[in-house]
Amino acid sequence: MQIASDTHIVLDIEGTVAPIAFVHDVLFPHARHALEDFLLHHGSSEHVQECLEQAALDAGASSLSEWCPYLWHSPEAVAWVLPVLHKWMDANEKKTGLKALQGLIWALGYHDGTLRAPLFPDVQPALTEWIRHGLSVSIYSSGSIAAQKLFFSHTTQGDLTPLLTSYFDTTSGHKQDVASYRKIRTSLSNDEGKQLFFSDVPAELDAAKEAGWATTLVIRPGNALVTNPTHPVIRSLAECVLGWKPVG
Repeated sequence: MQIASDTHIVLDIEGTVAPIAFVHDVLFPHARHALEDFLLHHGSSEHVQECLEQAALDAGASSLSEWCPYLWHSPEAVAWVLPVLHKWMDANEKKTGLKALQGLIWALGYHDGTLRAPLFPDVQPALTEWIRHGLSVSIYSSGSIAAQKLFFSHTTQGDLTPLLTSYFDTTSGHKQDVASYRKIRTSLSNDEGKQLFFSDVPAELDAAKEAGWATTLVIRPGNALVTNPTHPVIRSLAECVLGWKPVG
């Protein structure tokens, strides 16, 4: 399979360009540990309230005031929403409001130097090479767009945001829904069949393929074992140059 110069590459993050361990062992615990203090000290900000209004919608309520029986952001209100948000975190729920809230917490960590995103060593060279050949590269992750931009602007390989065209999160739909990839394709203003999605999750690739995308399964250390893969397989983005053919 060759990549034409008008192909738009879309990358997953976790398990594709960065180790799964960073998200699960560093980012998630950091957000969980900091959540209560963050809500108590920043809960009155407009951005935090927007996240919580979305969380209320995610929980099936029509508004934050309907969802939470206490006046926001009193200590009682924080104590009430905290167990719900912790439950979603522990279950790795892809709730849009929660993801946005985590993004705000991570922003503080990135800006004060507590957090820095580790990338696989092949990522920055591959992105640079693709851009040099005229390809466009975007990101589709369950983490919020704000969190994605923070991630790529504070990596172990420097600020990679100049190499990226667009970012997509669960506001475009969930990553195992075919409709999500159709929506993103429209946003990219690209012809059908000219998108190529890289992910470590076969169900996501299945959905993208059904939507008319080309797909590639990325095998990385620490990823879940995939037996009998039904998508082309790579183990490094270094295999993906103009005119490359995936193995597997």
